Amino acid sequence: MLKIVYVNYLSVENIAKSYGERVLFSRISFGINEGQKIGFVAKNGTGKTSLLNMLSGEDVPDEGEIVFRKNLKTAFLSQEPNLNPDLTIEETILASDNPVLEIIARYEKALKNPEETEIYQAAFDAMDAHNAWDFETRYTQILHQLKLEDLDIKVNNLSGGQKKRLALASALLQHPDLLIMDEPTNHLDLEMIEWLEQLFAKENFTIFMVTHDRYFLERVCNEIVELDEGQLYSYKGNYSYYLEKRDARIENQATETSKAKQLYKKELDWMRRQPKARTTKSKSRIDDFSEIKQRAHQRRNDHEVQLELNMERLGTKVVELHNVSKSYGDKELFSNIDYNFLRGERVGIIGKNGTGKSTFLNMLTGQIKPDSGKVVIGETVQFGYYTQKGITIKPGQKVIEVVREFGDYIPLKKGRQISAGQLLERFLFDRKKQYDFVEKLSGGEKKRLYLCTVLIKNPNFLILDEPTNDLDIVTLNVLESFLLDFPGCLLVVSHDRYFMDKIVDHLFVFKGEGEIQDFPGNYSDYRIYEDSTPAEKKPARPAGRDDTESKPKNDWKKDQSKPQLTYSEQKEHGRLEKEIAKLEKEREILQNKFATEGWDGEEIDKQSKILQDIIDTIEKKELRWFELSEKLEG
Repeated sequence: MLKIVYVNYLSVENIAKSYGERVLFSRISFGINEGQKIGFVAKNGTGKTSLLNMLSGEDVPDEGEIVFRKNLKTAFLSQEPNLNPDLTIEETILASDNPVLEIIARYEKALKNPEETEIYQAAFDAMDAHNAWDFETRYTQILHQLKLEDLDIKVNNLSGGQKKRLALASALLQHPDLLIMDEPTNHLDLEMIEWLEQLFAKENFTIFMVTHDRYFLERVCNEIVELDEGQLYSYKGNYSYYLEKRDARIENQATETSKAKQLYKKELDWMRRQPKARTTKSKSRIDDFSEIKQRAHQRRNDHEVQLELNMERLGTKVVELHNVSKSYGDKELFSNIDYNFLRGERVGIIGKNGTGKSTFLNMLTGQIKPDSGKVVIGETVQFGYYTQKGITIKPGQKVIEVVREFGDYIPLKKGRQISAGQLLERFLFDRKKQYDFVEKLSGGEKKRLYLCTVLIKNPNFLILDEPTNDLDIVTLNVLESFLLDFPGCLLVVSHDRYFMDKIVDHLFVFKGEGEIQDFPGNYSDYRIYEDSTPAEKKPARPAGRDDTESKPKNDWKKDQSKPQLTYSEQKEHGRLEKEIAKLEKEREILQNKFATEGWDGEEIDKQSKILQDIIDTIEKKELRWFELSEKLEG
């Protein structure tokens, strides 16, 4: 009989945390078991980072306790990593708490003194005994994937994004029993994020993380834990499953609240009719009335933005780029770009870090000048520019005062308007919060406030540079609702694939070395296109160029020289990809059930056979897929 034992790594028991009068949470409990990949979801300012700090040992709860399994090895990736500025990238990796790293360090030292043969031989043998050769290759590969290839650069000379990626590499290489991460996808480009997803899918990490990246939650996590209105809810499944069950929970709560309101009115009428003398039976009913009243007056703080903005109409000329080029030294960012933005365009910008995305935005808004060519701005264009730098807050300022510096209201159609306070409410700052001092806000709340300062100016050409960093999922839903109603031009740089899929119509793909591709679709469309097109055949159409340009006449010879799939084989290849993905999903769901269903021995044996059949089928289909792929690639 197959017996699966799940080891408990950590138990959170009735913990509470407050800052003065502000209660983040009270008496919450949950556990983390071996093999779980948990995504923790909550609004900004409700205690996500505080909870992570407690799990990592950097903070302690006011009440309750956190119990770790004895000798549990943990690694913590914070939003602001604390690295030694005097170490190089390689020294930082080798300084991690990992015995294999000490063996590698001794071997590296022995290499510098080969004449000490006994020391060298001992170091060499230790490398063999602990498979340290593979580890050295592994850390080089991980650093390469995270674009940290110059191992001799000191931490002090790295950008904030490079430091975060170095801290991520260090955490991964420790291969801890439990990996705790705060926004792991921040400062990663899309290629890095997808690599990290694949790494977590194939390797046995136990994870507890906070992230706003909903596709990352979907593809990595097998459980979602939500902190909502001070209550903890757990969902055994990925992000889609969580959304489905959460919506059902909220609908059920709304139904119960509605029933409670009706009962409250009925009981209130009864209370008013009662004489002063109470029977025992009446007293019991009065006690129940108090509970009913509490349920009836529950309110959710979720908001949906539905605005008919009355912005200044864009003219026929919006923004035009004429033969624009920009370089820094020998590095060409873009060359000879011609493009005319049209009214209502919704463009997403993607590409690796360092390919010129932010430079492009700064050039559009006149903050930097092109090396050649010109940018022409229409007379009616009013830019709203959300940058990565954020906003400078004056000491002692209150939330409402910050927004009013930029505007008192946004005009709506039919003579209506939305005040600064109402805008803040829509972006989840209630009336009380609006009169808090800005320094009391969390990092995500400050980003949310910054968004409000950009929107209150009522721009008709909105530019957002990584707007989703540090925003919680609830705020992202609010922002997406606002942007879906936004009638002006929209230009967005973001690594949040879910966000991009929802709000943009086409993409500028910054491919590096001066090349920008104009792709007619959203991010998922682009990935399907990339995955289905052999690398050597992918056309790169510069932004604004006609893709009907003639190609050299001898191109057909190159095409004919490569092995080709028949039409039926092409269909089979595509079908296999979908079937394998479906089977992998079935395998994951069934594996999760072993931990949650409480099956007896007979049922475990039955389900184990089903699981093995799925695994065998996946292997068979993967083998055929590889055969076809090799033929396709030649």
